[in-house]
Amino acid sequence: MTKAASPIPYGVGIRAIGGYVPSQVVTNADLEERLDTTDAWISEHIGVSTRHWSAPEERTSDLGAAALLDACERAGVSPDSIDLIICGTFTPDHMLPAAAVAIARKLGLTGVPGFDVNSGGCPGGTFALDVGAKYLMSGQYRRIAVVLADTTTKTLDPEDRTVGVIFGDAAACYLLEPCAPGTGMTPALLRSDPSAYETAFIKREQRTWSKDGSGKVSGFGSNFMHMHGRSVRNFALDNMPNFVLELLEHHEMTVDDIDLIIFHQANYHLIHLLMEKIGLPPERTLTNVERLGNTSGAGVPLVLREAVDTGRVKAGDTVVLASFGAGMSHGGTVIKWTADDDFLVPAH
Repeated sequence: MTKAASPIPYGVGIRAIGGYVPSQVVTNADLEERLDTTDAWISEHIGVSTRHWSAPEERTSDLGAAALLDACERAGVSPDSIDLIICGTFTPDHMLPAAAVAIARKLGLTGVPGFDVNSGGCPGGTFALDVGAKYLMSGQYRRIAVVLADTTTKTLDPEDRTVGVIFGDAAACYLLEPCAPGTGMTPALLRSDPSAYETAFIKREQRTWSKDGSGKVSGFGSNFMHMHGRSVRNFALDNMPNFVLELLEHHEMTVDDIDLIIFHQANYHLIHLLMEKIGLPPERTLTNVERLGNTSGAGVPLVLREAVDTGRVKAGDTVVLASFGAGMSHGGTVIKWTADDDFLVPAH
């Protein structure tokens, strides 16, 4: 009989969360001048007032490097102490090398392994986080940076109002370290629905300007964001409430055990409909989509960062993260928030 594996003698804790949003603020009034839309329509249907767009010269690795530095500063550690960089992105600077390597280069880090995780953009807030947690549990790494960064607006067709009102650019960074057993993250529950493969995707196609018929390019050439918003909404409402309940049941918990739940920041109104469906009051969640737009995988960690900063999350609280997006991939994890003295790696 094979001997059972020994339990891992520590948990996985989030030491700090870094963040970065570009300086350019785009209001609904700004979009009224570019697209066939109105502030009233955007507010009523999406719930977004402002979003931040990256400058033409800003790349995904620029956003990611800034978020990683912020995480290190908040934790009081040097970037040189990081053992592994994982970047969750669907908009790397180049098809190769990995955006994680570009981030390391910009921070002057040598000898630090890095790779990317493309889980469909928006689900990255839980998918890439779970990848980082599993690497930490291997025992080979003691401080891991999981960066979520996308320049989504560079995939937009300037004339496409269906996606142009939704997205913003941003980056976040989870800094993971070993913590005391019984605290920190639990194993994530991850799913994908391939039947909805084309609900949200980057489509490689030739597009032309409506006025003169000349060729059109996005910030990624002939690659353009395509999304069927109603299908995304229907998927979330039909699947995410039961998914959250399944996640809780897996950990022998109920919704009453949740101190805070953070959903992917897809749509302000959708998030509150999801709260109703799982039977939780609106004060058990936080949002930033109204100010930042849909920031892909960075949305969940940026909300969590705000919750920590404002004291909404404190040691011992139970936090649920739930994300969904392209490929209709969706994931969730439960975190028992870690006290500072529960971390096992000295800060340096």
